[in-house]
Amino acid sequence: MDTLSQLLKQIDGRGYKAYKKLEGTFQFSDFRLRIDHVQGDPFADPSRCRIFIDAATIGLEPPLYANAVRRVALEDYLGRMFAAAINQHVKGDRGSGKSGEIAIARYGQQVLQRNAVLVREGAVEIRFRLALPSEGRSVNAHQARVMLFEELVSLVRALLTSLRQDPAAARRHVDSVEDQQFLRRQLNDKGLVAFIANNARLPRRSGIDDRPLSDALPFEAPESLVLELERLHGEPVRGLGIRQGITLIVGGGYHGKSTLLHAIERGIYDHIPGDGREQVVTDASAFKIRSEDGRAISGIDISPFIGNLPQDKDTRRFSSQNASGSTSQAANIVEALAAGARTLLIDEDTSATNFMIRDRRMQALVAKEKEPITPLVQRIRDLHYDMGVSTVLVMGGSGDYFGVADVVIMMDNYLPRDVTREAQALAQTEIRKEAGALRFEPRRRVPRRACLSAELRPGKNKIQAFETRALRYGRKEIDLSRVEQLVDSAQLRGIGYMMHYYAEHAWDGQQDLVAGLCGILQTVEDEGLDKITPYIVGNLAMPRLLELVAAVNRMRELELEPDTPGHSGAD
Repeated sequence: MDTLSQLLKQIDGRGYKAYKKLEGTFQFSDFRLRIDHVQGDPFADPSRCRIFIDAATIGLEPPLYANAVRRVALEDYLGRMFAAAINQHVKGDRGSGKSGEIAIARYGQQVLQRNAVLVREGAVEIRFRLALPSEGRSVNAHQARVMLFEELVSLVRALLTSLRQDPAAARRHVDSVEDQQFLRRQLNDKGLVAFIANNARLPRRSGIDDRPLSDALPFEAPESLVLELERLHGEPVRGLGIRQGITLIVGGGYHGKSTLLHAIERGIYDHIPGDGREQVVTDASAFKIRSEDGRAISGIDISPFIGNLPQDKDTRRFSSQNASGSTSQAANIVEALAAGARTLLIDEDTSATNFMIRDRRMQALVAKEKEPITPLVQRIRDLHYDMGVSTVLVMGGSGDYFGVADVVIMMDNYLPRDVTREAQALAQTEIRKEAGALRFEPRRRVPRRACLSAELRPGKNKIQAFETRALRYGRKEIDLSRVEQLVDSAQLRGIGYMMHYYAEHAWDGQQDLVAGLCGILQTVEDEGLDKITPYIVGNLAMPRLLELVAAVNRMRELELEPDTPGHSGAD
């Protein structure tokens, strides 16, 4: 502390760049402060800092981090406590630009594997950003002392006090996450793709507020679909089991169809205690499929769904810079299957109608040889019986899927009813099968290394997330706004750095894109998120392989090596 105080005294009133002298490590009574990088001016990104608290000081019980799942949950809990302390103890606004800001990763309702807080053998490392205060463009040492010797000390003390006063809170958080992982691991053995516990609270406050709706009706499964799963930390839990196969969710408008599907699609994540979805779990490979008018497609075999396009376009090697609703939805399915998806989640509201259904009148009017699209309703059984791929589908405007669904659930005032028998009775005849056998063999696609460059200008790379909407990657901007299971900008940054690491360290010009990216994810799992960054940061979170592959596939600049499929054309 004395060394840091002397340095501040020396640079007081000098130009802002004099703050660079603070880079280094300083010992406080309860922690060590490491200032890794000092910002160049008060308007730049805040300085990158770390706090280290040794095991004896923080006193974490070893069972809290006894395995990887519990360690990630504990890191999440500590990060949330530090963020809460910032809100309580940090004044902010201490001069020009961002002066006075102290910030850590923004935590939502999901528990993600991040690098904002790390627990190693009971010791804790906290990574945060600190905007050193200025007066104009000069060092303001007085305000810096307040931030470093008062506010920062208060943050650590608040964290330590919270852990000592309520040690059970950390256990509840960690146990809850471990329970969710345990529930999810039971799904496949039970023949399920998802499970929604009784008394879960599914509705959210709004489309931009993911917190639970305070007066939401508790979920209650129909008795015919109820089953029971075991918990590690409590009594068994009963609820609705969504079985492998084809599940159709129907009901009137505003009765909860899409709300249920949304809960299922977010069930790939663990949620914090009190979220209402802590016991809603989904197959970890489940992927939300939708149409994406205008997206780019590069060398994808969409022939299982789209064939015989005008002008002899080859749908076995289909590329487009302006895909239609149907071709984009077909490509999304093929890409997801290639990346390992075994459950597809689809809502008619975000689907292309001509991709979903083709009724008898239209079949009678438009000859088979004139219609290139094989609708999903004619392929959905093949996906399950030939490939083991399940589908959970929301439909409110067509009964065409009654004849192919294994289970039909009607949402009635946010409560589910089993109407399978009624729906099947209404399905007077089977869907007319015009399609041939489903053949799906993912083609090897090797991207050209040059198109994977994150270079903004010579010697300068750029990776920047715009919430969950888009990823700036070098001079490219990748639209991810319709990749609906991304929940945090930290995941987008993780995707960007993984893409860059793949291009710089793993690309060999031979290996398939999915296999290469799978290898990168495994490297990060083994060695941590720091492996893929050129310097220490604390703002990354782990994506799934599905979203990582989706990001690369949506690059408009994506080019494939000449010995792999690729076809140019407008859709």
